[in-house]
Amino acid sequence: MARHEGCRRMKVVGFCGYSGSGKTTLVEQLVARLRLAGHRVCVVKHAHHDFDIDQPGKDSHRHRAAGAYEVVIASNRRLAKIREYDVEADPNPHQLIAELSDADWVLVEGFKHADLLKIEIWRAETGQRVQYPHDPFVVAIATDSPEALPLPTQLPVLDLNDADAVAAYLLGQAARHEYRSPYDDADNEATYVDTDTDTEADAEPARRAGAAARRHDGTG
Repeated sequence: MARHEGCRRMKVVGFCGYSGSGKTTLVEQLVARLRLAGHRVCVVKHAHHDFDIDQPGKDSHRHRAAGAYEVVIASNRRLAKIREYDVEADPNPHQLIAELSDADWVLVEGFKHADLLKIEIWRAETGQRVQYPHDPFVVAIATDSPEALPLPTQLPVLDLNDADAVAAYLLGQAARHEYRSPYDDADNEATYVDTDTDTEADAEPARRAGAAARRHDGTG
């Protein structure tokens, strides 16, 4: 994928959590609030392998079916690019961020084991386990049940139902979220896990990533 040379000026934050935890709702609210604060916002979202934004019968779909590797569709209001991989691929969020135009903030939804500073979204009613105890990249927790968190934490605990407060937290932590692509730093490579599954094996590289996390927050 194309490297985006301006991405180092961006602030990037991930949002991790299980399906039904409220990630999409919070990200949607934060996009609106950051826009109101005068920021240009992009979103990167992890999707299931069978997703498709194109529709059979459309010209672009016909071009893809004919074998085009990429199809770019543009009007005077928007642009879309659809890429067909020759072999199955699972791009990591750094590669996807490199595809973006300049922005002030990039909100990354999903990619729960990525080496990005993340806010964990957790609802007690889902019954799912938490990620923050073993993931050094989780820097805050947004929840509607702070009293039900299964393990004590010194991380900031944010109100999942107060998007204004979450936006204020992000803006107050902007310097910490300044993005540096691992492709521009040989010392910060090989810490990304390119899967979004939930096994202990998948989580292990994140446990070994404390040094990289400290580089992000300036303590290392």
